[in-house]
Amino acid sequence: MQELPNAVPAPGPRGSSDALLRLIADSVPALMAYYDLPGLRCQFANQGYAAYNGHTTESIIGLTVQEAIGDKAWEAIQPHVERSSRREHVKYAREQTLPNGEARMIEVNLIPHFDADSQQLGSFVLITDITERWRAERTVRQSEERMRKFTEATDEAIVFHRDGIITDGNEALTRLTGYALTEVVGLSIFNFISPEWRAVALDYTRSGREDPYEVTIRHKDGHAIPVEVVGKTMPLHHADYRIVVVRDITARKQAQEREAFIALHDSLTQLPNRHFLMEQLSQVLSLARRRHGRCAALFLNLDHFKTVNDSLGHHAGDQLLCNVAERLRQGVRDADVVARLGGDEFVVVLTDVASPEDAAVVADKLLAAMHGVFTIDKLPLTISPSIGIALYPEHGHSADQLLRCADAAMHHAKESGRGNRQFYDPSMDASALDVLRHERLLREAIATDAFELHYQPQVRLSDGALQGLEALVRWRHPERGLVGPDEFITFSESRGLITPIGRWVMREACRQLKQWQDQGLAMVPVAVNLSAIEFRQRDVAAEIATVLRETGLAPHYLEIELTESVLMHQTGQVLDTLNALKALGVSISIDDFGTGYSSLAYLKRYPIDKLKIDRSFVADTPGNADDVAIVTAIIQMARSLLLKTVAEGVETAEQVGLLTGLGCDLIQGFVVSEPMDASRASDWLRK
Repeated sequence: MQELPNAVPAPGPRGSSDALLRLIADSVPALMAYYDLPGLRCQFANQGYAAYNGHTTESIIGLTVQEAIGDKAWEAIQPHVERSSRREHVKYAREQTLPNGEARMIEVNLIPHFDADSQQLGSFVLITDITERWRAERTVRQSEERMRKFTEATDEAIVFHRDGIITDGNEALTRLTGYALTEVVGLSIFNFISPEWRAVALDYTRSGREDPYEVTIRHKDGHAIPVEVVGKTMPLHHADYRIVVVRDITARKQAQEREAFIALHDSLTQLPNRHFLMEQLSQVLSLARRRHGRCAALFLNLDHFKTVNDSLGHHAGDQLLCNVAERLRQGVRDADVVARLGGDEFVVVLTDVASPEDAAVVADKLLAAMHGVFTIDKLPLTISPSIGIALYPEHGHSADQLLRCADAAMHHAKESGRGNRQFYDPSMDASALDVLRHERLLREAIATDAFELHYQPQVRLSDGALQGLEALVRWRHPERGLVGPDEFITFSESRGLITPIGRWVMREACRQLKQWQDQGLAMVPVAVNLSAIEFRQRDVAAEIATVLRETGLAPHYLEIELTESVLMHQTGQVLDTLNALKALGVSISIDDFGTGYSSLAYLKRYPIDKLKIDRSFVADTPGNADDVAIVTAIIQMARSLLLKTVAEGVETAEQVGLLTGLGCDLIQGFVVSEPMDASRASDWLRK
């Protein structure tokens, strides 16, 4: 505020002009007063000033500044008053707290008053309440401070621009682009966008869009950075400006690319997977069709790969698969396709072959490469593939058809001794279709419980007393009638169907024996065969406990028959399961004893109750001296280990006499009874 001119007179006697001055002074929103020198006594105050300090316009007259405003306020403003008394125009702001606790901000002007000779007569006081402006400015400062903190704390670059010209940016912008802020201010924001994206960015900005979109920007060193950009228009009085938030999405893009790669490739070998193979094979066939050319599909399966996993572990198996994949890649051209379907199955697509001989040459080359030694965990391994070859257009016109033919040819190579390659021939379809049909019928049998159990008695040699029954499963084939287990059990194991069949057999055998016992019949155990696959893949003990509980059969009336192959895997899991079965009260016997390849040490390691001498050793006794020697050794060994022996397949009185003399405990076979269905077995038990 400007100083009052020296011509302004000091307040004088009241008159009409004084009344007008009073009216004006009391009407303005500012607080006004006049203090003389040297006493600094109040000579004039408007109503606002007097009331603000707790006085009336009359009572404040003659009071000193200190008396008028109070000691505390005087202490705060005394330095300013002294400056004003020394002819200085003083302007300052001061915060005040009202009695109600409200904070207010006032702006104070102390304006010196001079006479015509430039002698200071006093000072005018002009106080203006600037609380609203003060609050607004404080809000702006706080907003700016928050914005500064946000822009410094975030990893997202923030750019301010007007009409595309950069006006400001945060530190994250310099980290993202490599440019100092001084290097970018004043330049067009579009200069930093990759050329192929500039049109998109220009259209986005001109249309005032505020949704996120993706572009690529250039770092100072030249490399491209994928970013997500969101712009927002901030209105001003004369010219709007834009705030742009730029987020580095390099990691997101890499993750998306990785996800896309994983969706189309095998995670272990990094080769194309089945889905990607079918896409590529379809493209190869389409190109060959247009060019009237040829291509070939080679289906490879590693021979005896399971042995590697079983003996060395899956880690070694995975390493071998990766090495095989690399040899396959090296054995074909860059234009050819190598894919892994899963497990130990691979496919090679030869994109351009002149003749079948060309495909054969490549297959032979791959066979030779696979026959070389692989080193897995410092251990040398050799492995061979079986390869099936299918040609376009001779064997198929679609990707599915060509692959199916190559698969059939590969299986023919397996049947032809493994480690060789075979071209597809239409005659191969018959066997493949037979397998599929056999599997379909077996699945239908499982769904409809199209099985039945036959029971063969086991009797004690010493007195002919019944000691047990063996449950033998049969399949009611829709075309061939009742078929034995030899025709479907091994096949069921290979197709993953043995588990539901085994569960049905276990439950039905326990149910039937309990029914006979309730009728006063067959107070002896029933023996149920359990395959190696069932034993390893299921929680056998828990399932058997459930079956016994639900059927009501006492555990000591159930006997589990295992083959020696189960005990070949001398693991803690095998021992734990056998101990759990024994804890239930179930007995355990070894079926087909003597035909396996495992160490006999398991006989003392595992809780076994009984050995069943395989029928192949009994069939030619007593005429075959070698078989007699084997049977004798088995019986003597079992006796020394306190195990019972059961001879299977006993058909003649001579065999009965021999086994009795050797001390065999039990026999079963046609000399006692053939296997009988439940109805005939019930009659046999009654007799």
